[in-house]
Amino acid sequence: MSDARAGKSTEVGDATALTVRVKRNFEDNIRATSAAMDELAPLITTAAIEMVAALHKQGKILACGNGGSAADAQHFSAEMLNRFERERPGLPALALTTDSSTITAISNDYGFEDVFAKQVRALGQPGDVLLAISTSGNSANVLLAVEAAHEREMTCVALNGRNGGELVSVLSGNDVNICVSDSSTARIQEVHGIIIHCLCDLIDYQLLGDV
Repeated sequence: MSDARAGKSTEVGDATALTVRVKRNFEDNIRATSAAMDELAPLITTAAIEMVAALHKQGKILACGNGGSAADAQHFSAEMLNRFERERPGLPALALTTDSSTITAISNDYGFEDVFAKQVRALGQPGDVLLAISTSGNSANVLLAVEAAHEREMTCVALNGRNGGELVSVLSGNDVNICVSDSSTARIQEVHGIIIHCLCDLIDYQLLGDV
């Protein structure tokens, strides 16, 4: 492989070594997922029950996060609004990460830390659920979103990692904290993906019954 800018050739990576790294990533994923399974299964169950309770009362689920967590928020809302693995009517969910005009307006006029909280105050209603995602648990805009959700009498489901971060301190007794206690951001995000699919599966199961 050549480096056109430097005018030099760079050595092609050793395929065997690269394959070993791929397998190591798979092994690390399996370790993190296995470690989280027993600890988090009851919490995921509780979160899904809270979400279905909100849906039964004509409520909705708002989701927020930054970077990869923003993608997770959008992933969850897409599975809800469209469908997961079975045909069903769309379910009301909204990712607060997608409206660039709103996000840039709030960032410009107030600050990036307010981009989710202002949306929660405008869109959230008592009985709704906020899915707040932060791998570190320290994202300022996610913390403020949780506080705004409490002002609107909403329940919060937190997806975080490591030791939970500051997010733990702003949750209330009715909230659900699903913390992936791993040190790797990549592994935390991978487990968050499984958790999101578990939530979707449990929501469908409660609404539609078994397959």
